[in-house]
Amino acid sequence: MRWENDVLWRAVRTPEGVGTIALRQEQGAIRASAWGEGAAWLIDQVPALCGAHDDDAGFDTSRHPLIADAARNNPGLRIGRSDLLADALISAILEQKVTALQAFHAWRDLIYWHGERAPGPRRLWVAPALATWRTIPSWDWHRAGVEPPQSRAAVTAAASGLQERLFAAADGAERERLLTTVRGIGVWTAAEVRIRTFGDPDAVSFGDFHLAHEVGYALTGSRVDDDGMRELLEPWAGQRQRVIRLIFASGVIEPRRAPRLHPEDHRDR
Repeated sequence: MRWENDVLWRAVRTPEGVGTIALRQEQGAIRASAWGEGAAWLIDQVPALCGAHDDDAGFDTSRHPLIADAARNNPGLRIGRSDLLADALISAILEQKVTALQAFHAWRDLIYWHGERAPGPRRLWVAPALATWRTIPSWDWHRAGVEPPQSRAAVTAAASGLQERLFAAADGAERERLLTTVRGIGVWTAAEVRIRTFGDPDAVSFGDFHLAHEVGYALTGSRVDDDGMRELLEPWAGQRQRVIRLIFASGVIEPRRAPRLHPEDHRDR
C-alpha cells in the first residue's frame, strides 16, 4: 500500500486474482480505478472497504462526554472491512510482541522475496497466497527478523484451512474461537483479524502494549489494565471497537513518560 499525494494505491490478492486499486476522495465521493485479474472484485468491494456496511444502530454516545464529543466531531466515522484474510492474518502475527517498525520491515522483506509484482502503473508488490506462506524456508523468516514463535504461528495458520469457516461464522465470538484454536494465535491476533478482515465493531485487542492505557486515560484520566479496559467498555458491548476508534479520533492520548522501546534484533545471535 502506498500514498501518493491524495491517492491511495493498494495491491492485493483477491479471490479472483491479483489486482491493484487506486482510491481518491473527491467532493465527498470515493473514486476508484483498478487493474489486473482482481480489478472487478476490488471495485465491487470498495463500499465495504470504506465502511458502507458498518452498522452503528443503537450505539449510545451519551454514556461518556468524550465519546459524545468525538462522535459529534467525526460524524462520518466508519469501520471498514477488507474481506481478505491472508494479509490480515499474517501481518497480525508478524506484529506480535515487536514494534510496528519491526513488523513493517519484516512484512516488506517477505513480500519482496516471496510475493509478486502487481499489475498497474505503479511498482507495487502483492503478498504471497496462504499456500506460499507455508513454504517460506526458516532462514528467510530469520533474515526478515521474524522470531521462531511468530514464523511457526504464520506457517501453522496458513495451513489451518480457516478461511471458509471464518467467513461462514455467525459472529465475532465464533471467529475468535476458530482463530484461537490455531497454535500461536491468541486473543490479540484474533481481534486484529476480526477488525481488519471483517470490520467487527465489537473486537477489542486485549493484550496490546498500549491500548488499555490509552482507553483508561481517555475515559478516566488514569491508566488501566486489560481487566479495567474490559469493565470500562462493557456499557458499549457490541460496539466496543467503535468506542476505541472514537477515542483515537478524539486526539486524547496519554502523555509519554519513558523513552521509546529500543527494538531488539536477534538475527546475529
